[in-house]
Amino acid sequence: MFTPSSYKETDLSQLQQQIEQTRLAVLVTHGEQGLQASHLPLLLDRSKGSNGTLYGHFARANRQWQELADGAEALVVFAGPDAYVSAGYYPSKLEDPRTVPTWNYQVVHAWGQAEVFHDAERLLDIVRRLSDHHEQRQAKPWSVDDAPSDYMAGMLKAIVGFALPIDRLQGTRKLSQNRSAVDIEGVRSALANSSDPMDNQLATLMRQP
Repeated sequence: MFTPSSYKETDLSQLQQQIEQTRLAVLVTHGEQGLQASHLPLLLDRSKGSNGTLYGHFARANRQWQELADGAEALVVFAGPDAYVSAGYYPSKLEDPRTVPTWNYQVVHAWGQAEVFHDAERLLDIVRRLSDHHEQRQAKPWSVDDAPSDYMAGMLKAIVGFALPIDRLQGTRKLSQNRSAVDIEGVRSALANSSDPMDNQLATLMRQP
C-alpha cells in the first residue's frame, strides 16, 4: 500500500484499535487458484504474538481456506471510514484556486500465514466469541447455547477455522494533514455537517490526535 510519510500510522495500539473496530475485513490470498478474496468478520487477540493474532472461519465450501492450509501468505484489509473531500471545502481556495478534490480515509493492512483447523472444540470457541462480540449490542443477545447441540455440531462441520498471527502491519491515516489548519477545519466542518454518516465518522477522526 502506497502511504506518504505524513499519512503513516505506526502506533501499534492505534492499528489494533482500527482492526477491532472494522466489522468486516477482506482476506486476500494468491495461490494455485489465482487471486482470491473473502469478506469475513474477524477477532483480534492482542496478547498473541508481537502484533496480535486474528481468528475467523470460512465456509468449508469456500476453497480459499486451502490456500492458507498450503502456506500461502494472506493480506487482510481493515477499512475504516472514508470521505470525498471537495476542493470547495478549503477556505484557502478563495485566495488561491490551485487545488483539486481528494479522498480522506483510514485503513490498516495486515500480513501473515495462518494455521487452519477443523476440530469442533476450537471452531465452537471461534463461533461463540464472534457471536458474543456482535450480539452484545442486541436487546436480547443470541448465544450459541440457544441452538440445539446437534444442530450446532452439524453447522460446525460446514466451516473451517483459522488463526493468523500478524507478521506485519501497515496503516494509513489520511486526514488532510498536508493542508493548513484553516483548510483542515474547513474539511472537518463540511464533513461534520454532511448528511452522510460515514462523512460524520471521518470528521470525528479528524478531531483525534
